[in-house]
Amino acid sequence: METKACVLHSEKDLRIENAPLAEVGDDQVLVRIGAGGICGSDLHYYLDGGFGVVRVKEPIILGHEVAGTVEAIGAKVTKVKPGDRIALNPSRPCGKCKFCQSGEQQHCLDMWFYGSAMRFPHSQGAFRERIVAYDFQCEPVGEAVSLGEAACCEPLSVALHAVQQPGSLTGKRVLVTGSGPIGALVIAAARYAGALEVVATDLHDAALKKAVEMGATRTVNVAQAPGLAAGEFTADKGYFDVVLECTGAGGVIKSALPALKPRGALVQVGTAGEVPIPIDAIVGKEIRIMGSSRFHLEYPLAARLIKEGRINVKPIITATVPFERAVEAFQMASDRKAHMKVQLTF
Repeated sequence: METKACVLHSEKDLRIENAPLAEVGDDQVLVRIGAGGICGSDLHYYLDGGFGVVRVKEPIILGHEVAGTVEAIGAKVTKVKPGDRIALNPSRPCGKCKFCQSGEQQHCLDMWFYGSAMRFPHSQGAFRERIVAYDFQCEPVGEAVSLGEAACCEPLSVALHAVQQPGSLTGKRVLVTGSGPIGALVIAAARYAGALEVVATDLHDAALKKAVEMGATRTVNVAQAPGLAAGEFTADKGYFDVVLECTGAGGVIKSALPALKPRGALVQVGTAGEVPIPIDAIVGKEIRIMGSSRFHLEYPLAARLIKEGRINVKPIITATVPFERAVEAFQMASDRKAHMKVQLTF
């Protein structure tokens, strides 16, 4: 059995090809994919052939932000039934290593994650018409939301995990640096978590407009304004309780620290390799720095929040393109000024 898939062979060599379709096991389901969002990592694979030391070494099916409809189920499956519309969790931790056993599955030593070249052979992704997945990966989303909205469960899970890192945000002043797709969802997650104020920054007005739609109480275009150096943010040793940093840029991190209160928290969500960090500022203000990587328990929560309309992800979806035009879609997604989240339909 075969299915059509979006296969990357090398840098900027993306093709629609037939890929093998596995038989459905007892604890597995056959899913017809309906929508899939192009993520920053997908773009890195397409534009650069990888990121950092992670390189594409063999043809890889891209995609991990997907949702679809269950077509068939294995003999032991009870969680879903044919016809159910589901968000498909791309994360498959082993369940056996020391991290899985201690409830930290995002750090699994034998993780399989859709569309990842971090291991070899690569973990094939979900930009395909049909896929066989395990029942535990499926989160029902009901009939009220689109499959495009359901496909946002994965990036929303990343955001929900990030806002948990510093502790309670109830009544807190929060700064979100970088208002791309993840930043926008971090804004929504911070408001859901009880943040009193969420100030968002970006270089582009279009992104900041989306930030407001996602719940930002104020925005700052750091390309046009004094930005975080403004007196109100730096007076009395800082204004914000928490910074959720979504760019990974050293200059942004450095500019955010004067606006962070003593004993505040800097949560690093964006990645960009090695960056200089002003240690004196961190020591002098007793700032906590913590990272945030992936998710686990947050995926079912993300699916429920989208299903129940408690977090509206529609503003971040800026274009929907048939998967047969995947190359065009990836080119669109690389234009930050014009698009936030480009999705493929299958």
